[in-house]
Amino acid sequence: MKKLLYVVFLLVFIVIFLYVNNHWLVVSKHVYESEKVPGSFNGLRIVQVSDLHDALFGNNQQKLIAKVQAQNPDYIFITGDVIDSNRYNLEQSLQAVRGLVEIADVYYVLGNHEVATNKVREIYEALSSLGVHVMANESTVLERDGERLAIVGIEDPLMGRPTEEMLEMATADVPEDMLKLLLAHRPEVFSTYVNQAIDLVFSGHAHGGQVRIPGVGGLVAPGQGLFPKFTAGVYEEQNTKMVVSRGLGNSSVPFRIFNLPEIIVMDLKKK
Repeated sequence: MKKLLYVVFLLVFIVIFLYVNNHWLVVSKHVYESEKVPGSFNGLRIVQVSDLHDALFGNNQQKLIAKVQAQNPDYIFITGDVIDSNRYNLEQSLQAVRGLVEIADVYYVLGNHEVATNKVREIYEALSSLGVHVMANESTVLERDGERLAIVGIEDPLMGRPTEEMLEMATADVPEDMLKLLLAHRPEVFSTYVNQAIDLVFSGHAHGGQVRIPGVGGLVAPGQGLFPKFTAGVYEEQNTKMVVSRGLGNSSVPFRIFNLPEIIVMDLKKK
């Protein structure tokens, strides 16, 4: 009888542990401080949402939407894999997007899973119809009180173009000295972002390493293999910083371990 109770207790613990690890939304806050931040954009707040993979956070995604709204963002960046190619359900993913566009302007770049569905046009049209700014190797300039910064977005390399080429296309009309905020799904090509003199990169894709080992970091990530370098947090090289979101959902590996789903808050600060 004691063995049976022990087994039941262990199973209940495992179920609760896995549920918490995959449904407890957390907020990670960062500050980007630079002389290149225009004074009129000092304090600008961006919330990044990445790698939803059709995960559910409450009825009609209300928990996710409420968590983002509570951060009071000026802009929302979605950095790819809003759907999952293994269980494609665009309508379910759009539940979250419908709520997000009511909070702030939303900018989006696709990830490898959108490409893998072969339904990129359908996804682009659906998001655009909701008012999302789809950034397909292009940039847009924001202006406040005569000062400007650029939001840049590139597609996933699975679309057939090298990252460097896509960046050159997207930044062709952006002045060299203007602050550039880049939405790009893949963190493993950080050196390319550095070489192209991008100031601040918002990325995802790595799922936090899927399993996070305390004191070590992520265990595995697509495009990086075992013990990947870029899985979560902020990385810096030369004049480029990159924030990597642990993301929200899962794909072929169904569970996160010590790796809570997160949204990113990034505040811009004039140095």
